[in-house]
Amino acid sequence: MPSLITHYQQLLGLPETWKVSDVRLSTSGPRIEIHLEYIGPKVECPECGKAGRIYDLAPEQRWRHLDTMEYETHLIARVPRCECKEHRIKTIQVPWATRYSRYTLKFEALAVELLQECSSIQSASRLLRLNWHATNEIMNRAVKRGLSRRNKEAIAHLGLDEKSFRAGHQYVTILNDLKGGRVLEVVQSRTTDGAEALLLSFEASQRQGVKSISMDMWKPFAIAAKKHLPQADIVHDRFHISKYLNEAVDTVRRQESRQLHHAGDRTLIGSKFTWLRNPENMTESQRTSFDQLMACELKTGKAWSMKNMFREFWRLGCRESASFFFDYWSERVDQLALKPMIKVKELLKRHLDNILNYFEHEMTNAVSEGLNSKIQLYKASARGFHSFHSYRIRILFYCGKLNMAITG
Repeated sequence: MPSLITHYQQLLGLPETWKVSDVRLSTSGPRIEIHLEYIGPKVECPECGKAGRIYDLAPEQRWRHLDTMEYETHLIARVPRCECKEHRIKTIQVPWATRYSRYTLKFEALAVELLQECSSIQSASRLLRLNWHATNEIMNRAVKRGLSRRNKEAIAHLGLDEKSFRAGHQYVTILNDLKGGRVLEVVQSRTTDGAEALLLSFEASQRQGVKSISMDMWKPFAIAAKKHLPQADIVHDRFHISKYLNEAVDTVRRQESRQLHHAGDRTLIGSKFTWLRNPENMTESQRTSFDQLMACELKTGKAWSMKNMFREFWRLGCRESASFFFDYWSERVDQLALKPMIKVKELLKRHLDNILNYFEHEMTNAVSEGLNSKIQLYKASARGFHSFHSYRIRILFYCGKLNMAITG
């Protein structure tokens, strides 16, 4: 079938050193097998690129290629081995696939595009007609390729955040580029050592360019940042502070609800989420119910008022005004004498300098929170992960903004 051989020779775009020697339709299934033969006079060592003589041909190998219509298409070849004076006997690099891959460059490029569009490996595997492990290996290579291509420019604003990995208080720590909206690296812990490993994944010149690092008030993160980013301001994140205030309000609600329930008063039963909403996000009916609760002059309502008042802290525009406001807000919290609110106030007071650094940079972990939501979607679609390695690869593949394009 010389015309068919010529057809595939042109479609594959092979260099002059390779030719299509045969094209067969497999009898074992809907599969086309394209046999390739090396016809070059010499070969190059894959290690040093120097020309050498052909030592022999390696055993037959096959590579999955793009389908021909509905038929799986495979390239089959015996690849020459080069005799190099420096590196001895080495199998040469084929032009249609990367080293150690059993898939052609074009097939891997298609696989990466499908994985980026699908919410899970299972969905992409089904479309590619591959098993889970084969698709997972393609994703692993794509992430490795993307990480190797990252440039070394300085990143001014970083974010450190934790994300649950498994049940039982198992966490990963994620380092984010806040302006770039991407995950930089992930480690399996939320310890000082883990945070240090993340920061040391940067070169020294990159670390020197960091101006701020946004994080929760978790001591191990701060220790690592002070050690490896001494010139950078630590900015305690407003979203975590809001979380602490919401938790304090909910604690007051639960305590007060138990007291009222013993007296036969069910006013606070089922009101948990009412106190978590901001007024501007309430519907008309929700606002009516909320106003009725506030009119009862409950301790929960007073705690909510302090939480809502603190939102003004972030709108003041400068460090001095925010510091003055914090002192005023602290006095009001003390006057209410609600222990959960006082506990949060004392926590914020201990970290006030780093909280006030917000007004120097106006950077928050909002990007990190958005990335966490995206990560949660992929985690849910995968129904969890059995290993940290798989979790890390998924996070970097979908949230790392890596250049994973196939070249060759």
